Amino acid sequence: MFKVDAIAAFNDNYIWCISNTETHDAWVVDPGDAAPVLETLQRERLTLRGILITHHHGDHVGGVSRLLESADIPVYAPKNSPFQGASHYLEDGDTLVLPGLTFHVLAVPGHTLDHIAYYCPQLDDAPAVFCGDTLFACGCGRLFEGQPAQMQASLAKLVALPDATRVYCAHEYTLANVRFARAVLPEDQALLAFENACRKKRDAGQPTLPVTLGNEKQLNPFLRWGDNDLIQSAKTYAGAQGLAFSPDQAASIFAVIRSWKDRF
Repeated sequence: MFKVDAIAAFNDNYIWCISNTETHDAWVVDPGDAAPVLETLQRERLTLRGILITHHHGDHVGGVSRLLESADIPVYAPKNSPFQGASHYLEDGDTLVLPGLTFHVLAVPGHTLDHIAYYCPQLDDAPAVFCGDTLFACGCGRLFEGQPAQMQASLAKLVALPDATRVYCAHEYTLANVRFARAVLPEDQALLAFENACRKKRDAGQPTLPVTLGNEKQLNPFLRWGDNDLIQSAKTYAGAQGLAFSPDQAASIFAVIRSWKDRF
């Protein structure tokens, strides 16, 4: 009944279009640019019924005003956000009910302080989470506003979701993220296999997304704070860089890996 399609925007953004295949109603997540959304709606003969925003950055909200010129529709966004163009503001624990869909709102600050994610327990045949720039395939968002412990706690919220959850993040960063992950864990054969599979998809012009949360738990260095190999790698890097490191604290492990990625 429902499907999710990636609308490419800018250099590497994805605007996610959730559509009902029977009614042809659609909702878009993080429309940073209106033009590709309007083109998709026209081509697929879809009627836009609403907009979901994860955080206030321009590449996620820049197309909202133009989309509202052609449709009187609700815009859902984080409460206490610099983005003030919404009709409905959401916070942690809220439930957003759309025709045929229910989303649970998770506060996931770190990349920005206002960041939220939308978790749907059943979107077509699997759970789905639209997580903006908090979690990427084999990566996570840069900390523009939050602190490492805050971001690690936000990622822990996402890790707690079912392994079958499809992760719809907002950027095609996968191959770059995997290159870093392999620098952290050069002997990890699963990362090598994932890199090869993703390269084939990109060579064919296909998105590497969505990924499943279960796979991310096995591959993503920002989620593997309990992995002994990852901890040892973080310890070695922290020592070389003179960084504080507590191997028994997830936030400390995360902070070192995030610092490493920032300098990579």
